[in-house]
This record gives sequence, C-alpha cells and structure tokens, in this order.
Amino acid sequence: MTGLRQRGHAPTRKPAEFTPELLAKIDWRRRAADEPFRGVATSEGVRPGLFPLRTTGLDVAGVRRTAEDYLAALTPRELAQGRFGMDDVTWRHWANGARYFLRHGLCLEDLDQAKRDRALALVRDSLSAYGYTQVIDMMRLNLTIGELRGEEHLLNEWMYWFSVYGSPEKGRPWGWQLDGHHVCVNCVFVGDQMVLTPSFLGAEPVVAESGRYAGTTAFRREEAVGERLFHSLTGEQRDRAVIAEEMPPDLFAGAFRDNFELNYAGLPLGELSGPQRAIAADLIGLYVNRARDDQAAVRMEEVLAHERETYFSWIGDVNDVFYYRIHSPVILIEFEHQAGVMFDNDTPTRRHIHTVVRTPNGGDYGIDLLRRHHERFHPRESK
Repeated sequence: MTGLRQRGHAPTRKPAEFTPELLAKIDWRRRAADEPFRGVATSEGVRPGLFPLRTTGLDVAGVRRTAEDYLAALTPRELAQGRFGMDDVTWRHWANGARYFLRHGLCLEDLDQAKRDRALALVRDSLSAYGYTQVIDMMRLNLTIGELRGEEHLLNEWMYWFSVYGSPEKGRPWGWQLDGHHVCVNCVFVGDQMVLTPSFLGAEPVVAESGRYAGTTAFRREEAVGERLFHSLTGEQRDRAVIAEEMPPDLFAGAFRDNFELNYAGLPLGELSGPQRAIAADLIGLYVNRARDDQAAVRMEEVLAHERETYFSWIGDVNDVFYYRIHSPVILIEFEHQAGVMFDNDTPTRRHIHTVVRTPNGGDYGIDLLRRHHERFHPRESK
C-alpha cells in the first residue's frame, strides 16, 4: 500500500503573495482561456448546424426561481464577487486541481449555512437525484483525503467556488458554475434548453474507508459498465476499439483544452450488435443522466441520433487500469484511472479516477446556442 504524497507549496486559496512559479502556471491557463472559443473538434474543423435553437416544452421556471432565491440572499459585495455576465471569460477558468488557479465566484466555505443551502438547491434542481448525489459524494471524498492528510482546512467538502452567470430573473440566458478539486460543473440555460458541459468529476480516493463519510464510493458503475462493454466485444472488435498500448498521462479534453483537436478513433457503435448497443447506451446514460431527468431525456435523444457516428475507444487492461472514450459529433466522454496526486503512487491505480464530458463542435458552455439566441433575438448585440 502506497502512502500519502507530500503537498507542494501552492495553496488551495488565493495566496497573500504569488511566487514566479505560481504566476507562470496561472499565466498559461489565462492565455489558454483567452483564446477565441472554437470548441473541441476534429482536424476537419467545427461541424456546423448540430445544435438548433428550439423549444423543448420543458418547465424551467422552478430552477430559475431557485437561482433568483440564491441571488436575493446575497449582499451587494457577494453579488459583485459571485455574479458574472454570460460572456465572461471566467466560464473557462475552471480547474479540477486542488491548487489555486484562477478561482472566482464565492467559496461555499465562506457562505453561511442558509446561503450555502440556496446555492446547493440550485445545483440540486438542475441535476437528477443521481447526478446531485454524485457531485456531493465527490465533495465529501475531498474531505476524506483532507482527513487522511490532516489538512481539512485545505481539502474539505466546502472548498468549492460557485458562480452565477447571466440574468435568470429577466428570462434571458443564464447559468451557474461549481468549481473546485475534482468537481467542475458548468450549467447553461438558453430558453428551456440546458447544456451541462464541460463537466469534470473525479475522486482520489474513490472509496472512503474511514472518516465522517466512511462508505462513500465513486464511479463504481462507470468503471463496471465500461468493463462490461469491452468484455462484450469480439476479438476483432477489440482490435478496433484499442487505440494505444500505453495509458495517456491525463484526459485529452480536460481543463483549459476547450479548443482541443481530437479525431474519431476506435470502434463505431453502429457496428455493435443489439445487446452491445444496449450496454453502450447504458454507459452513455451514466454521464448524460447526471442532468435533471427531463433534460437528460432530451439530451439522450440528441446523442443517440448520432449513434452511427459515435466511437468507443479503449486503452489499458480490463482487469487492471484503463482509459475509455465515447466520441461523437455531439458528445465526448472520457474516463481514466490516474496515477497518484494525493497518494504517492506514480503509476495509475483504481483509487484515483478522472472523468470529463464535453459537447464538441462549439456546444460547450452553450456557446453555439447562445450565438443563435443572440442572432435571433438580439441581432444588434451579436454584431
């Protein structure tokens, strides 16, 4: 059993002084976020016309009221710190590491219980019961590693930054972001359409064996269903699905990679048998169904409409550690077992997992929908 790694010097909160090393790390992140947004795309470029502006018929009035209730509870100073315009670059400043890099918004740890509850109510009303529980479990596992390290003041369930964007009270596009160690969720509403990407969830450890939240687990289903899909493949299908021999150092489309170029690779889902496609749909659903149930159903319909253009790829040992990816014109899912960061193992194990979900071709942060919204309803503002 490996032990705990010694922490570096970079803090989890904004430091009193910035070292040259920390400034350099912040600078490259800032420059990456400042690049004109294109979105994750293949080498052929962004494919247009994938995300039409439309009416889904879903009721979003309740979640909008929850956002208004949260904003109404804030002081003027808190509003100035925790609310941004829809086009603010801080959308793209999310970072899944524990260290301080471009954090913004209001830290949940600094809010009183009533305000924190209102912030979490907004997260809960936007997600399914399954998705909300998963987010809370990741935050609790952050406390678990804090307990193991004796660093609860740095690593705990409330060391997360919450921001609201846009104007929910005016019925215009709006959204929220929850950002911190292993939990980075971006949620955008344009009319009654919702976009829940980029969403990064991770955990180290993935099981709390002790402490306040002993018994909490993460990613058991994402791991098991991914294994089940790979096990279901024939030898020829596995040969096509496996895209490399060595595990990648990290997810391809993680933080500050909003414009990452990634070509399709692996096995097309259209070549799977009926039972295999059912497993693949179950796997996709584990990520799509983090959204509130009605929105998830709309999103799943969108994803499955591109089933024959969706690829499943694999790296690693199904009986040990592995990486898998599901990639189509409208969704990108990555799962990977990671090397230790808090623990001192330098090779991947199953106790540190990262996942990310993106909407390729300009869909992240609802940007393509927002562009269409402005062109239709606010043409002067879009010029």
